[in-house]
Amino acid sequence: MHTFTGPERREADRASDPAPVPATLPGPVPRRRDGAPVRRDPWVAVAVVAALGALAGWLLPAAAIDWQPALAWRQPWRWWTAAFVHWSPLHLAANLAGAVLVGTFGRAAQVPPRVALAWLAAWPLAQLALLAQPALAHYGGLSGVLHAGVAAAACWLAAAQRGRRRAIGVAVLAALAAKVALERPWAAPLTHPPGWDIAVAPLAHAAGALAGLACTLAALALRRRPPRHRE
Repeated sequence: MHTFTGPERREADRASDPAPVPATLPGPVPRRRDGAPVRRDPWVAVAVVAALGALAGWLLPAAAIDWQPALAWRQPWRWWTAAFVHWSPLHLAANLAGAVLVGTFGRAAQVPPRVALAWLAAWPLAQLALLAQPALAHYGGLSGVLHAGVAAAACWLAAAQRGRRRAIGVAVLAALAAKVALERPWAAPLTHPPGWDIAVAPLAHAAGALAGLACTLAALALRRRPPRHRE
């Protein structure tokens, strides 16, 4: 019969101790069919909310949720819900397609969550900027928000990436600026482009693009800001 010495006894006790049980067990990781983990993408989530909101808004009375400058401060939810109002099936279909394209663009650009938050922050600002055009008594549509999304993703590529990705961002920003300028948002509150069955508010496109650009630049600047050290 073997008698354990002090060190041997401690080793034997450790070997017989049960393995520690974690306080919480991790849940199953969602995976795609090919076995790769599913990546949760806040950018795509914003695009999905925009599209689903537009579909839901189609079923609601427009006057309850559209943009009306006279009600902007008394009913601030309109800063958000105006994007869900569409005036014709063509208008709705075009903006649903736009939501898919902007969501795909941001996912391909691999924008970080802070840029998705910048897009979200630009959403109400795009509507508030319409106060600069009081003659626009009613407004509805996702186009301002979609312009904000394009500007946000392109700004991320142009400001935070290099090489080909940066060139793509610069090219998209240039094309967006040219589009907004050609629409002449300073000229009139509404225009009637050929092929559309609704009037278009060019200021909404310009406001959305500027809001998306400004919010993204602010998000990038805050990220790069060095932490303060107290003496």
